[in-house]
Amino acid sequence: MSTSMEKTPKSFRLHIALFGRRNVGKSSLLNAITRQEVSIVSEVAGTTTDPVEKPMELLPLGPVVFIDTAGIDDTGALGELRMERTRRVLDRTDMAVLVAEAGQWGSFEEGMLSALTERSIPTLVVFNKEDLAPPQAADLARLDEAHIPWVQTCASQARGITDFRHALLQHAPDGFVNQPVILSDLVGPGETAVLVVPIDKEAPKGRLIMPQVQSIRDLLDGDACCMVVKERELRHALENLKRPPKLVVTDSQAFLKVAADTPPEIPMTSFSILFARFRGDLAAQIEATLAIDRLKSGDRVLIAEACSHHPIGEDIGRVKIPRWLTQYVGGKLVFETVQGHDFPQDITPYQLVVHCGACAVNRREVLTRLMRCREAGVPMTNYGLAIAYSLGIFERALTPFPAAQDIYRRAMHHPEGVKQQ
Repeated sequence: MSTSMEKTPKSFRLHIALFGRRNVGKSSLLNAITRQEVSIVSEVAGTTTDPVEKPMELLPLGPVVFIDTAGIDDTGALGELRMERTRRVLDRTDMAVLVAEAGQWGSFEEGMLSALTERSIPTLVVFNKEDLAPPQAADLARLDEAHIPWVQTCASQARGITDFRHALLQHAPDGFVNQPVILSDLVGPGETAVLVVPIDKEAPKGRLIMPQVQSIRDLLDGDACCMVVKERELRHALENLKRPPKLVVTDSQAFLKVAADTPPEIPMTSFSILFARFRGDLAAQIEATLAIDRLKSGDRVLIAEACSHHPIGEDIGRVKIPRWLTQYVGGKLVFETVQGHDFPQDITPYQLVVHCGACAVNRREVLTRLMRCREAGVPMTNYGLAIAYSLGIFERALTPFPAAQDIYRRAMHHPEGVKQQ
């Protein structure tokens, strides 16, 4: 039977990735820390070909997912493919474990450490196979001077694993230990939020989608009250409440009806916009949304979905958003879609990236994509923001976020102007 720990979504888990040369013992280290034969261990270098993921509960830290990567000193065409897949793991790494064979620290490890430091990824160095040779004193001194923690292990004999576990707990990112909330801070203890959940063809049979479930749990954790209704029952539900709710949240697809049925004095937004704040950078994505006004016929738009669901009927990413953006622009746009962890290395061919709410991935991966788009000069918005903008209710959808509204209002007075009124 699965435990509640094992059911924790990956996006809520601390992503800890193991990097290093081939055959330094990454897989043995993962097997030792999880106490399971998760990865195949062999004396043959390069046994691990694809990243191997293992969710677990690392007490007292909580739910994590370990990612065992292929050695990134591989050669040849197949080696390059393995290396590329390993490099992609960097985009979703919250904490890195750089594994080196004790006594074998060199230019490769220095380069890898520099790459992790440039991305501001907290890193723990593990000198494995310490039974064969101790790490060099000079290497340890340099790590200490740079304030980079390190431990020694012999994973094949399960030695040093307790130290490894303690180091992971001690150096976990503060942002994971003190995670931001989704919406409970906007509602407050004892107050009520109304969540509007359409039940259509894309709604999973017998259950709610992940952002809705996560929002309900966040409200409960914040001692707030929660009412869940379909869009057709919203007006009646609001009339039945003795006092107005602090917030109304809707699926972005029902934006227009919910905006019409929600009195203007009640703040209203969408799950997707809440997740732009929770998973990404709301201020940056608001500014990026204004780039919709610069789109013209023939421009290319990338739709990025973090999950790999099977599209059905009026799919929001493949049908509805393209239709609404095309209608707003008044010309034919070229839409391309990527799913899961796939994201183009070269963003420059696109004039806009529209990302989903990212409930299925962690925040670091979204922030990495935002950074890459910013470096390429390509704006990246998200589903809820793009939908609200194209439907003409952008400022209404930002009412729970006064600072975000200020960003939009300042943009309205920019000399270039925007179409929204």
